[in-house]
Amino acid sequence: MRLHLLALIAALSLANGASAQSCGGDFGKFVVGLVAEAPKHGIDPATAKGFLAGVKQDAKVLKADRAQGIFQSGFIDFSRKLISQNRMDRGKLMAQKYNAIFNRIEREYGIARGVLLAFWAFETDFGAFQGDYNTRNALVTLAHDCRRPELFRPQVFAAMKLFARGDFDPATTTGAWAGEIGMVQMLPEDILVNGVDGDGDGHVTLKTSAPDALMSGAKMLSSLGWRAGEPWLQEVVLPANFDWSLTGLQEQRTASNWQSQARVKPRSGEMLRLDLPASIIIPQGRGGPAFLVYPNFNVLFEWNQSFTYVLTAAYFATRLEGAPVYNPGKPEPGLSGKEMVMLQKRLAALGYDVGDIDGILGAKTRDAVREMQAKLGLPVDGWPTPALLARL
Repeated sequence: MRLHLLALIAALSLANGASAQSCGGDFGKFVVGLVAEAPKHGIDPATAKGFLAGVKQDAKVLKADRAQGIFQSGFIDFSRKLISQNRMDRGKLMAQKYNAIFNRIEREYGIARGVLLAFWAFETDFGAFQGDYNTRNALVTLAHDCRRPELFRPQVFAAMKLFARGDFDPATTTGAWAGEIGMVQMLPEDILVNGVDGDGDGHVTLKTSAPDALMSGAKMLSSLGWRAGEPWLQEVVLPANFDWSLTGLQEQRTASNWQSQARVKPRSGEMLRLDLPASIIIPQGRGGPAFLVYPNFNVLFEWNQSFTYVLTAAYFATRLEGAPVYNPGKPEPGLSGKEMVMLQKRLAALGYDVGDIDGILGAKTRDAVREMQAKLGLPVDGWPTPALLARL
């Protein structure tokens, strides 16, 4: 198979007018298209052929891409699954072990150590489980798949560039199913742009060097717009007569305004920054926990687009820096995965844009729920319940 594919690449890439296949179709022809396109990205065809020699579609990658059931959990269940006492203890240990690196990160990029420790913990358990998918195969498989080719095709060429400079072995480099590499799980394009040689050995090695991984992750957050020295999240207490329609990332006021005009109080201590714009989020409705989120919180969505994941990571980061355990309150029961799919289908049938019908309470589904709650005269807290589903 390998010799046949190499021969096909060699024959067709030399043909005049070879065009890149955007996605789908015959996998072999798709690979040939990648070689043909490589020079447009400054990559020599010989390098592209060497990178793609022996590439295979990985059915397990596609299966993993379509089976992200953990994100169907609500914030309380999800955060309790991810934040264990062992991770708390390990986080404190790693903060001490790499104190000099974290001090350097705080000086150069202004990223709080708790934030990097939280992602390091959630992504790979501090480097212990970095994934065993062949990264080259995963990226090419996902670029060929027509679900998100615009995301993964550029990553294939970025990986080729890493290969050209000796920092990527197509046969042995492994990572997550979606092509992320190393302790903090960065895609090849991010490594090219934000990779930092934190240990001074002349290479950016995110799989085996914690200084490289942490410095690279910090530079990436900085490049995404992280504001040095500013907070990202704190737990608050809302008055019983609070206007729930004011919750959500779309509503911003200064923390001072929330405190003086809406009688929002920090659950412990004082408001972290009264002058900063902030939003109030209630991930499980008006009966559950409430948080004030500052501009840096939104930057975390560039790392992961799941609202529940980002909130859990942001909260864990505050815990690692001394914040107390949140008050779970008494939220109304939510929907199961199947019930959420049913809700999304019913909302979509009524003309609401819920995004993918996947059983996950994403931003679009939450917005649609809020609109429907307002239409039905219910508290507009964005939390779908069996009662709401029954009304539909």
